Amino acid sequence: MVKKYYEGLFSVVLCLLMVFFSADPSHAQEKTVKKIRWGVTSLSASQWIPWIAREAKIYEKYGLEVELVLLRGSGQSSQAIIGGSIFAAPVTLVTVINANLGGADLVTVAHTVPGVQSKLMVRPEIKRPEDLRGKKLAISSFGSLGDFLNRYIIKKYGMEPGRDVIIVAIGNTPERFGALISGSVDAADLNYPADAQAQRQGFRVLWDSRQEVTYPSMSVVTRRKYIQGDRDSVMRMVKAHVEGIYFLKGNKEVSLKILSRYLKTDDRELLDGSYEIYKKDFISVPYPITQGLQATYEYVALQRPEVWKHKPEEFMDASFIAELEKTGFMKRLSETQR
Repeated sequence: MVKKYYEGLFSVVLCLLMVFFSADPSHAQEKTVKKIRWGVTSLSASQWIPWIAREAKIYEKYGLEVELVLLRGSGQSSQAIIGGSIFAAPVTLVTVINANLGGADLVTVAHTVPGVQSKLMVRPEIKRPEDLRGKKLAISSFGSLGDFLNRYIIKKYGMEPGRDVIIVAIGNTPERFGALISGSVDAADLNYPADAQAQRQGFRVLWDSRQEVTYPSMSVVTRRKYIQGDRDSVMRMVKAHVEGIYFLKGNKEVSLKILSRYLKTDDRELLDGSYEIYKKDFISVPYPITQGLQATYEYVALQRPEVWKHKPEEFMDASFIAELEKTGFMKRLSETQR
């Protein structure tokens, strides 16, 4: 009787131990769902990764419930992050630096693209940069990446933004494209595929921002407050973002379906063109970029000369990508997507 009792007790304990040691701590951690908001700053292929991460359930895989919120450029997205209404978004480095010099705690944890896929599309009669004098140029919002780039390039060609070229904030890509088509503006800052669509309508490429200025883009920006108080959620978000990049590179057709849904187009030529551009451009190991930022610093210094006292690393945190690289996270994703 006693023997049977202890044999039964031993079986129960053994089962409990098996359950305990077979549990995956990381899996248990990911079961705790974290709700966050991610800011989408334009309706263009440049925003592809968060769309993929959501539709392919990559966010869900890492225990995130993500709401994608459409915002008007970096100015609005930075304010939303600082105000606490969104968790992270792409924010131009110029905006990050200016905000932080003013007391904010924004931080870039990744850069997805080393250069900017942005072109200035203009009316056919505008042949040279000088022909922009007295004309209206549409950007998404003041303080946005498009605002910074076009002001920099206008000055590069010897003109003064605002005085020689009228800059107007129109809104997202479809709104800027519509303004160009309607004739309410003479030029519009557009990403692919909107720039290709504009060319089909007879508009010209006046300049390609990528060729005019070095500037990393499609950043992942959040607050240091969130990193200090909830590093785990930031890491989950970064993991999902990185996996989204690898998913795109290894799953063309699914990625094109997702892009088609968000851009509301079935134009295969435009979709394929987007894929060829961003398959090459999206950085597989997306460290925050700290080199070649002279143009960025010059632009910020116009209003805040004290920026020269600060190193680029002060506005960035490379520890998330470094940790993922060290643990072989990217290597495993690469092997999975082969």
